[in-house]
Amino acid sequence: MNQPIYLVGARGCGKTTTGEALARALAYGFADTDRWLLEQTQMTVAQVVEQEGWAGFRARESQALHAVSAPATVVATGGGMVLREENREFMRQHGVVIYLNVPVDVLAQRLEAFPEEGQRPTLTGKPMTEEIAEVLAVRDALYRECAHHVIDAADTPANIVTRIIAALQLARAS
Repeated sequence: MNQPIYLVGARGCGKTTTGEALARALAYGFADTDRWLLEQTQMTVAQVVEQEGWAGFRARESQALHAVSAPATVVATGGGMVLREENREFMRQHGVVIYLNVPVDVLAQRLEAFPEEGQRPTLTGKPMTEEIAEVLAVRDALYRECAHHVIDAADTPANIVTRIIAALQLARAS
């Protein structure tokens, strides 16, 4: 199974950290759509949104998804990647999609500990926990719709990687 592995989930669920660890464990390459965007545009997510609006950012995000998708690659996607139906379909058709599911309170703790302001602009302007709950209320169904596997990611990266590898092996065996 050399198809790409796409990690989806809310901001702060651990897509990049877990993705890097998973890539090492599987001897895969690693790509992060937000990092690719940053390198290509030389702008933060906040700057792209400021200059091009959310629609412009979402279009660039789709470009990033296509650009970094390759066999034997773990791809950490932006939290809103699933908002476009074509992105959900592309990931499902071209790889294995794993939803890193984390409760709102854990996401809030993680985002407050590592704000990364420019890379994680506020989506609603509301307090962190309230914003996360609102955004997740909308996106959870989209994450689940495109996911082949839903993994509890409120744990250490090593334990999450173990769960993902177990799910992939089980799927391959069936």
